[in-house]
Amino acid sequence: MNASNTTEYTLALGSQAKVASALMARAPAATKNVALRALARLLRENTQALQVDNAKDIERAVANGLAAPMVDRLKLTPKVLETCAEGCEQLAAMADVIGEIIGMKQQPSGIRVGQMRVPIGVFGMIFESRPNVTIEAASLSIKSGNACILRGGSEAIDSNKALARLVQQALVEAGLPADAVQLVQTTDREVVGQLIAMPQFVDVIIPRGGKSLIERISRDAKVPVIKHLDGNCHTYVDDPCDIAMAVKVADNAKTNKYSPCNATEGLLVARGAAAQFLPLIGAVYAAKGVEMRCDPEALAILEANMPLVPVDTAQAAPDSGAKLVPATEQDWYEEYLAPIVSVKVVAGVDEAIAHINQYSSHHTDAILTTNHVHAQKFLREVDSASVMVNASTRFADGFEYGLGAEIGISTDKFHARGPVGIEGLTSLKYVVLGEGEVRT
Repeated sequence: MNASNTTEYTLALGSQAKVASALMARAPAATKNVALRALARLLRENTQALQVDNAKDIERAVANGLAAPMVDRLKLTPKVLETCAEGCEQLAAMADVIGEIIGMKQQPSGIRVGQMRVPIGVFGMIFESRPNVTIEAASLSIKSGNACILRGGSEAIDSNKALARLVQQALVEAGLPADAVQLVQTTDREVVGQLIAMPQFVDVIIPRGGKSLIERISRDAKVPVIKHLDGNCHTYVDDPCDIAMAVKVADNAKTNKYSPCNATEGLLVARGAAAQFLPLIGAVYAAKGVEMRCDPEALAILEANMPLVPVDTAQAAPDSGAKLVPATEQDWYEEYLAPIVSVKVVAGVDEAIAHINQYSSHHTDAILTTNHVHAQKFLREVDSASVMVNASTRFADGFEYGLGAEIGISTDKFHARGPVGIEGLTSLKYVVLGEGEVRT
């Protein structure tokens, strides 16, 4: 596609989305819910067909040497599709917040002032790998009364096209405009540059993918951006804590799935709990082939209590010993997205909070503790979008938070923060009710 054709195509997407957004903004809640339930039904009815399209993307990705965690993100398994369908149904069952008026207060002048929740309008979403994001974005867009333009990664083009066809089918079934959800049908990167520079059509851009993609979008966009750059999440094991519970949660937070941005990448352990906790979690990680990059204190405790496997023999049987490596300063910043975890012993909750606020990406951080005061201190002082007590960081997800789905995670501090669901795709405008009052 040449430059003039790219511009023409992107402008057509934008103008169509703008028209559709006006229709979506005034669509009744019942109509939007019909579309969502239709989409859930279509996903279930087309599970096998969707996997055929998905297999093309996976085969191409493997042939192109895409890293294993990225290939894993591509997969549209029946379980993934069922989760998408459930997310649509969960959204359909939720109350419609559009048109809701909050905070109405009588003023001395006689006027009443409040705020009404309204759709943002048109959002553009640029994402990589996970094709299920197409459904998450589309369903949230429908529920929130917006229109959206979706640009998925080239590695998932066949899957995304198949899913987008089902979304538009569901919209039409419900009597809503098909253009309310449009997928960019080309892998030409020029379209991204055009899409993020159309403030006349696009009200906000949401990038969801690798750090380089998000940095580029944040740098070049001419419209507001909702973003997070990476997910360097931490689990802090406090003193005192329930050791058995801490082992279970720290295991899940790291090994439930390595590729998501809410997997724990840094494990902090209070000095008073380290001697008891570290050998136990070390044995669990060793059995699962997780490499531990440790500060000197954690390394000494683990080396004294566990058989070792040199890192260069990582192909050895996973249960043949622990892979222990001295950590570097850079390890505290890393988002591994792999079976690797940084491990550090800290004096207590204050040092843990200081470490997290310095090194984390402000995505999700958790404390495992039986001390209520420590828990409350952690919640107040850790500067992250999601802060947890006695739970796995893997819960930082719109579906798990009861939002129905999420459009992404925001680590910004304005408008939307944390998993961005329906309310994150809306805005508040002031409404004033009077009975003929005039200003004196």
